[in-house]
Amino acid sequence: MNTGDTAFVIVSAALVFIMTPGLAFFYGGLGRRKNVINNMMASVFILGLGIVLWFLVGYSLAFSGNTFGIIGSLEDAFLSSRAFDAPSPYAANLPFLVFVAFQMMFALITPAIITGAVAGRMKFKALFIFIAAWSFLVYYPLAHMVWGTGGLLGADGLGSIDFAGGNVVHISSGVSGLVLCLLLGRRHGYENTSYRIHNIPFVVLGMALLWFGWFGFNAGSALAANELAGHAFMTTAVATASGLLAWMFIDVIRKRKPTLISACTGVVVGLVAITPGAGFIPVWAAFIVGLTAGPVCYYGIIIIKQKLKVDDALDAFGCHGIGGIWGGLMTGIFADPAVNKVAGLCFGNPSQFFAQIGGILASILVAVVGTVICVYVTKIFTELRVSRRDELIGLDASQHGENAYPSFTGLD
Repeated sequence: MNTGDTAFVIVSAALVFIMTPGLAFFYGGLGRRKNVINNMMASVFILGLGIVLWFLVGYSLAFSGNTFGIIGSLEDAFLSSRAFDAPSPYAANLPFLVFVAFQMMFALITPAIITGAVAGRMKFKALFIFIAAWSFLVYYPLAHMVWGTGGLLGADGLGSIDFAGGNVVHISSGVSGLVLCLLLGRRHGYENTSYRIHNIPFVVLGMALLWFGWFGFNAGSALAANELAGHAFMTTAVATASGLLAWMFIDVIRKRKPTLISACTGVVVGLVAITPGAGFIPVWAAFIVGLTAGPVCYYGIIIIKQKLKVDDALDAFGCHGIGGIWGGLMTGIFADPAVNKVAGLCFGNPSQFFAQIGGILASILVAVVGTVICVYVTKIFTELRVSRRDELIGLDASQHGENAYPSFTGLD
């Protein structure tokens, strides 16, 4: 084992951890004033639930053993089957628990992304049950299929590549968010209510924490303090910056003015799109990925929300689902064997591009089927939606009995 690599991955895990509170600020600012506590709580409670489930059986189901390439086993349940100083089976340079901790942070941020799609109308009790079920039926199996030994979609199966979570994190959460918001229905007055952003500084703070943490998210996925980590750091920076500028440019063309919200959204889209290819594509290709992800997601959101009237409240699918799909496809095109031994379409290997398509379609299927099942499981215990009255007065008061702004008495 290597002490330098261990220190680097521990710091990277801490960076990924801060992304979930960052998402709480991002979603809290984007939503309405009467729902800010609920929007933030939707991310915060996952810090508790996700860590406990990961310790109990989550890591084991994702990364221990192999059952038909779909799910792991229970051999590492309770994290008690190995010595604390044993090396990780996935990275011999790291202690077992360091790899466990790093992967645990991904299991936190992923379900938190879903909550943005259903903001303002889902019962907190229902959300808690749904996220617990979703972790078992979607996240753990998909993590095993893509990253686990013997997984159906990864190197031992289809050959789809996903450096830091395009399929496992973004496509799964974005697609699940879309399915859940369709099953849940639109907010009352959706067609007659403009998009109300109550606290732009919260959004900027959330964006900053997400971008900061994302360097650990992508660079840390090299699992070593080496040149690949440095490469992933740089592709992340370049793609994110180009995504920011692309979104702002489109905003200027359509609205004649650049907005701070557009800049923050462009950052998130650039981060999402580079995630699957951060450690596979060259830096020049990262610029193209970010630059093209901007318009793809921008107009995707317009189609979803304005044309199809789908109430993806905080654009979870628009940013993460579409961005993750686009990034996965770009990885299949631009993967450079000089970076990480895998060649894409541009480097004479069209089969990798088709493997990416297969991996994306399989991830979508797992997310759709798993989400539908989780909805019906949740309905056994409680209704999904709050009442019309509770929605109108706000979920802060109706679900938590709290007011983020005690001096404020209105409903916005």
